[in-house]
Amino acid sequence: MVIGIGHLQPIVALIAGILILIMPRLLNFIVAIYLILVGVIGLGLIK
Repeated sequence: MVIGIGHLQPIVALIAGILILIMPRLLNFIVAIYLILVGVIGLGLIK
């Protein structure tokens, strides 16, 4: 099984969801990190 970029986002979302259920305080950090990564990738700074 090859994991590409298309598979990465659902996997990250699943892991983040599980962590938020376990420790709700992580929600702010997870959302912030996700938004920063999406912004950086969207600007093309990371390929």
